[in-house]
Amino acid sequence: MKFICDTERCIDCNGCVTACKNEHELPWGINRRRVVTINDGVPGERSVSVACMHCTDAPCLAVCPVNCIYHTQDGIVLHSKDMCIGCGYCYYACPFGAPQFPSSGLFNHRGKMDKCTFCNGGPEEDLSEAEFKKYGRNRIAEGKLPACAGQCATKALLGGDADVVADIYRQRVETRGYGPELWGWKIAYGKPKRGGEVQAKGDVPRVDQDLNDFQNNPRRFP
Repeated sequence: MKFICDTERCIDCNGCVTACKNEHELPWGINRRRVVTINDGVPGERSVSVACMHCTDAPCLAVCPVNCIYHTQDGIVLHSKDMCIGCGYCYYACPFGAPQFPSSGLFNHRGKMDKCTFCNGGPEEDLSEAEFKKYGRNRIAEGKLPACAGQCATKALLGGDADVVADIYRQRVETRGYGPELWGWKIAYGKPKRGGEVQAKGDVPRVDQDLNDFQNNPRRFP
């Protein structure tokens, strides 16, 4: 299970943030999801919805001293609030700033960590009152997708099976005019060739790159 946010579609409406808070009845000061704007007010401005990305090789899991963070069979990264000691190591390790702590008091006490659960609850019994009180609603056990992805009006935020999400985004990339060649390991990490010789990456355009096209071309907009 993975999230992906299409920055070409995100309109900074914060609908995903509101849906998450409402679905899980989160306390004041806790936002499991937030919308970040890059290059605000200048050409090239983009917005992206950010939460726990449920990494396959999660750095938060690696640094937790009490092993309260774990993977489910679906690859979702969850945690146990009963085991959490509020050390904050996961907060500093996460590149997305997903782990949050509700308080900051004497002796550096932060309280129990809280983060996005992919709407999959926690280690308690599925759909139990104890699970909802600690982690919020378990939509995965109900056969539903995360509330944030379901609420997104422009379908910029996608959540679900990694293969399905990747295939949807691949189709969007092709529709925007880059073609099926702009997908995969070779394009991302390969080196372009000129005259049969391998040049340093960035010396020449890719062979599949159309210099007269761009992603926001009205003729290509998906």
